[in-house]
Amino acid sequence: MNIDFISLVQISIAAVFINNFVLSRFLGLCPFFGVSKKLSSAVGMGMAVIFVMTVASMITWIIFHYLLVPYEVDYLRTIVFILVIASLVQLVEMTLQKFSPVLYDALGIYLPLITTNCAIMGVAVLNAGKNDFTQEPYSFIESLVNGIMSGIGFTLALVLMAGIREKLELANIPRPLQGLPIAFVTAGLMAIAFLGFSGLNFFK
Repeated sequence: MNIDFISLVQISIAAVFINNFVLSRFLGLCPFFGVSKKLSSAVGMGMAVIFVMTVASMITWIIFHYLLVPYEVDYLRTIVFILVIASLVQLVEMTLQKFSPVLYDALGIYLPLITTNCAIMGVAVLNAGKNDFTQEPYSFIESLVNGIMSGIGFTLALVLMAGIREKLELANIPRPLQGLPIAFVTAGLMAIAFLGFSGLNFFK
């Protein structure tokens, strides 16, 4: 297998900074706002999302290229990808409930909601398409790297947001802006900051 290191670097930078699923593509906002109140729960959710994104990227790529495409049933990719992601989330949920009940309780309803996290579905669908840089279909390694780095990008946004919201708890914020309103404003400012990364062109 021919591995293009430059392509992997491009995919990594784009997934974390330029095309960040939360702050650039605006996907996965439900857990982003719901779990970012505390840094500890944000880190736990981030690790769970990285795991699910990584494994889902591998499994869905294999199913798509070796099962759906050869048998010309690639129109079923959405339902197949959802089944794969739901199975992985169930595995994560059972594991956390057994080995880390505190984190399981902290994540609450947002843990099973990973199943419907459109960011994870987005990674699977993107990996079934073409690389933005080479205009060639994603290879297995590129798909794997894209899944891992997209999960890291999601976690980065989540942890940054959690850190800011913990600081905001101590700030003197006008009453109408307390809670979710100031979180929306903060997320908007973070998105503007990440927009600056779109000016990177040294890898084009």
